[in-house]
Amino acid sequence: MPIKDIITEEQRMAARYAKAMGHPIRMYILELLTKQACCYSGDLSEILPIAKSTLSQHLKELKDAGLIQGEIEAPKIKYCINRENWAKAKQLFQTFYGI
Repeated sequence: MPIKDIITEEQRMAARYAKAMGHPIRMYILELLTKQACCYSGDLSEILPIAKSTLSQHLKELKDAGLIQGEIEAPKIKYCINRENWAKAKQLFQTFYGI
């Protein structure tokens, strides 16, 4: 039986979210964004002691997974939690852990 017939869409989504959350800096960003409405990338670069290019890579990974969304407000980008996908990730992990 092909692997694609064994793995469910929910398992794929949970794995994608878990991969995006698989770095402490990304977890910090997610925790920060869950506690406030939004945050500008410039503010994050002042808070986190990492290169702006590294921060951009972390934000891209979270955005590509759908956990955050970015809105361009030239010359800045405002990032917020994607509430719909955040709720879906929470539900998937709760189901996985039997909570």
